[in-house]
Amino acid sequence: MSDSAPPTPPPNPSAAPPLRPVGPPAARPLDPDAGLADVGPVDPDAASPQDASGALPPGADDGPGGPPSDAEPAAEATVWSWRADWTAPLWRRPALTVGACVLAAAVLGARTFARPELAAVLYLGVVGALLVLVDLKLHRLPNPLTLPSYPIALALLGVAAAVEGDARPFVHALIGLATLWALYAVQWFLLPGQIGFGDVKLAGVLGLYLGWYGSDAWVTGVFLTYLSGGLVAIGLLLARRRGRRDAIPYGPFMVAGTFAAILAFAG
Repeated sequence: MSDSAPPTPPPNPSAAPPLRPVGPPAARPLDPDAGLADVGPVDPDAASPQDASGALPPGADDGPGGPPSDAEPAAEATVWSWRADWTAPLWRRPALTVGACVLAAAVLGARTFARPELAAVLYLGVVGALLVLVDLKLHRLPNPLTLPSYPIALALLGVAAAVEGDARPFVHALIGLATLWALYAVQWFLLPGQIGFGDVKLAGVLGLYLGWYGSDAWVTGVFLTYLSGGLVAIGLLLARRRGRRDAIPYGPFMVAGTFAAILAFAG
């Protein structure tokens, strides 16, 4: 009996070739100590929109570095929540947040002390300070601060008009609201990228207060807003801190112009 292996049978031409797996190869498990180059192939259809550096492609998400003042999530709620991302600049520096609100309310309140609209002005001081802090950090004017301010300010100024016994300031306030909102809406439509729609939402609230104090206050507030914003933009360009196409948050200039007009014309 021979110890040699039996001869290998000749291949059967009618037999089907062995099946190979269809589709992309499975990715190997990610070793936490391995570099990105050691990671196996990944299904491109299941890939995250982020690249290896963590950056998102244009249009994937408008975060803090996105468009000015209106980079708000599409489904952003109008209810306060400390878990919302826009609140981070407020609770991360609580001393600054409280100090800014107290200072703004104290300065405006001292100017309108013992007047029927005092409560409305104090509210504007607090919400204005919060908006400035958020806009400076995130370039956003969040809906939970701007949109509820319409009914709150209307109610407080309506009560002030009733206490004063004169409806004319309230009528002027409504005109100021509509006029300033329309001015910013036209600018947002004709000059896209110059301001965000968050600025348009804020404009109506500020126009309400400016209109309350009359046409001179309205014109002064708008003029100071554009003047201060333009001067700062030019200064940043000359200092090469910003380029011609770089956006700067516009909300702080709007709030500052309104505060200055109230201090000039209240009383």
